[in-house]
Amino acid sequence: MTENLSSPPARTGLISIEEMLYVRPQRPFATTRGRGWGGITVDVHRPYFDCCERYPGLDHHLITYCPAGSARLVQQRDGKVHSEMISAGTSLIMPAGCDSFWEGDSGHSVRLRIPPGLIALAAEQLGPRNTRLEIRNVFSVRDPVIERLTQSLVLELDMAAHPAQTLIIDSLSTALGAHLLRKYNAFEARESSRDRSLGQIEIARLTAFIEDNLDQPISLDDLAAIVNVSRFHFSRLFKRTVGVSAIHFVERCRILRAQSLITGTDLPLAEIALTTGFSDQSHFTRRFHRHVGCTPAAYARAQGRRRSARLDRNEPVRNG
Repeated sequence: MTENLSSPPARTGLISIEEMLYVRPQRPFATTRGRGWGGITVDVHRPYFDCCERYPGLDHHLITYCPAGSARLVQQRDGKVHSEMISAGTSLIMPAGCDSFWEGDSGHSVRLRIPPGLIALAAEQLGPRNTRLEIRNVFSVRDPVIERLTQSLVLELDMAAHPAQTLIIDSLSTALGAHLLRKYNAFEARESSRDRSLGQIEIARLTAFIEDNLDQPISLDDLAAIVNVSRFHFSRLFKRTVGVSAIHFVERCRILRAQSLITGTDLPLAEIALTTGFSDQSHFTRRFHRHVGCTPAAYARAQGRRRSARLDRNEPVRNG
């Protein structure tokens, strides 16, 4: 797979598919550019690290799919900031016209650049019920349809040129455009959360995110974005599935981590409090007592670990 790059075009306003090749500091090591294929433009990038990049809006929609590996990435769009470990099988969707900021590491990625006309064509074919069209901003999603279509597009890059490729690429591009219209149109009725629950994979992804970010504030918006539902629907879905509120679950994870650190390390309680996301040791002690039934220092003693007065400075003194 090779690049076919020409001189950079003049840029005005939103960044076009061709201009993006020269705006970004990292060039793709494989691309559909220059092959004469219509529809979606595919750029394949190797991992790179310590990025800090800000871009004005694009004149096209962008899907970034991670085929392998993992990397911590902070994204900022529409006034929202999202931090997550992007792992194999994860996609993100950025609609046209969205300013963006990226910080952290980028793993191996396949970037699908989708002309808005492709989705508008799909909307026309479906009739007047889809006249209103706006692709939603999605920070992270595991979508098996996007995954399979992306894999098929990448496979075509490795194949020898053939007249049938034009038909295949057009079909894959149309299928992906229709899928975005069906599932990610802001004006299309989303799947009702009234009767459904979160799946095992969704719960696993939420738990992994929480465990990876216990030292940071974790909001309902952060968690809802992981499973691609609104904050309001997420709260109901989570409680229906797990049996407790998401906030209670996060705090329980913090307490379980704190118990592990108390019994398995010699870290001061104040440091354990910060490591597990509590504002200070006093707050940590109150919440620990509520969940466990005793203070952190008393818990340590019950587990057979003696702690010095320096470590237990918030533990009340007992006579006798």
